[in-house]
Amino acid sequence: MQTTLPAISLVAVPGRRRRTIELAQEIERRGFAGIFSPSMFGNMSLCEALAWNTQRIPFGTAIAPIYMRTVTDFSQSAAVMHEISGGRFSLGIGVAHGPSHIRMGVTPGKPLGDIRSFVEKFRAQEGLGPLPPVIIAALRRKMVSLAGEIADGVVFANASRSHMAASLAALPAAKRDDPNFFIGNMIPTCISDDIEAAKAVNRRTLTSYGFLPNYRNYWREAGYEAEMNAIEQAIAEGRKDDVPKYFSDRWLADNTLFGPAAKVREGVEAWREAGVRNLIVVPSSAAGNQMTALAEVFAAFG
Repeated sequence: MQTTLPAISLVAVPGRRRRTIELAQEIERRGFAGIFSPSMFGNMSLCEALAWNTQRIPFGTAIAPIYMRTVTDFSQSAAVMHEISGGRFSLGIGVAHGPSHIRMGVTPGKPLGDIRSFVEKFRAQEGLGPLPPVIIAALRRKMVSLAGEIADGVVFANASRSHMAASLAALPAAKRDDPNFFIGNMIPTCISDDIEAAKAVNRRTLTSYGFLPNYRNYWREAGYEAEMNAIEQAIAEGRKDDVPKYFSDRWLADNTLFGPAAKVREGVEAWREAGVRNLIVVPSSAAGNQMTALAEVFAAFG
């Protein structure tokens, strides 16, 4: 079975930013579905570089926290990227998480209200030319519903495949069926014939999320109450190093992709069958850094 290529998450790590652009061009040449950049290391700047240095591939932020810039600044940058790229840029936005708010020095309001206000102000900007599509980051169903009401798409991160139907039920049927409405998920991916090593990598990748109450509430809703209770007990008792071990194999298989290339390709198709049109693999490697992980993705989908 021929696998339609997914999109790829890409980060411009300091010291190899030029190499990152070269890799983006290789991702485009190989026909992957898109490039999406998480918030670390200046994803708006990376996307501006992609606007100039790629020709066909869609790209965007997944996500840019709305508190990092003023709405006006976001709008001006987004309009430039949208125009220069010929409409290939999407602005993925979200409220981020408590630790991020502390680093940014902001005090957020209510997530739903803040996102609604941002989108309204963003689209009210004048004199900038056309603005790009807006994709809203979501976990719980109220934010999914808001994305269906006011945005051009919704993007999850580290979601549970078994719970996706319940999450997408919060969208209007017309949006679920509209191929132009973006439905994405950023999914941690480790390709390796050493399955245990790949699972260990994904557990490490997701450990920080185990400390976030909103993620624990989501995974509890998705059917992982025992795992989340164990994590909360470990945190309460100061056993922070124990958190990864409570991500069960069942949970890992539902929230990440890991193992040999064929198994990962099958997983990509399973996610599509679950309703995720725009799957974004977030590559990690059991044998090296992001460069190695991308090489493994290229080989798996070559």
